[in-house]
Amino acid sequence: MFRSTRKLESEEELYAAAIGALARRAHSVFEMRTYLERRAEDKDTVKSVLARLRERKYLDDARYARQFASDRSRLRHQGRYRIARELRTRGVADTHIEAALAELSQHTDEAAEVRKQIARKVKHLRGPLDQRRIASLQRSLLRAGFSADAIRAGLHAIAKADVPEITDDQEA
Repeated sequence: MFRSTRKLESEEELYAAAIGALARRAHSVFEMRTYLERRAEDKDTVKSVLARLRERKYLDDARYARQFASDRSRLRHQGRYRIARELRTRGVADTHIEAALAELSQHTDEAAEVRKQIARKVKHLRGPLDQRRIASLQRSLLRAGFSADAIRAGLHAIAKADVPEITDDQEA
């Protein structure tokens, strides 16, 4: 049912495939290496293509991490923990992740973002805001990658009731 991708023989074909992939979306070095190794007939050409892409500044993990963090925060309203987890799965080094998140935290207010997410979710709820719904909101915000303290403060403000503490094993 699935047909296997045609293996590319020359370095130029592999480079053209890499440029095509980068035209569709940005890639980390790890993602591009994986993509090219899948497409290449000779694995040695992958190194030279990656070097060429880096030399021309088409691949840069630091820039990729900054852009990814900015987009995920602004467009998908995700928190720093979720962004960091996704960047790690994409093979970005922790130094680049921390730098991107530090830059992001200068431009965004996590508590305000949590309050905005809570308001958006509560607006669509029908019925009273009971403990079950508060717990559901809490879990969805944790999955979105926001800190437990910011979530608790935001929920406490709208619930006007005690919100249970989140332990470290529940955050992960």
